Amino acid sequence: MKCVICKKAFTKPGTTSITLERGCLTMVVKCVPAQVCPNCGEAYISEEVTAKLLKDAEERARTGSQVEICNYVAA
Repeated sequence: MKCVICKKAFTKPGTTSITLERGCLTMVVKCVPAQVCPNCGEAYISEEVTAKLLKDAEERARTGSQVEICNYVAA
């Protein structure tokens, strides 16, 4: 797909890091699969990956975690 930010390049498969905050939890997930613009670096994450990230963040927030740093693991 063409990048909607810079409008100059087509995205390519790659990875990115995501930071999510929920209540007192700050969760950083590295190596998240995404479509990444080679021109500006904007990352686009699929609906399935986003749903998994949000579910994981919700579970960790319920356990009382404050800071989590992890690598993405596909289900």
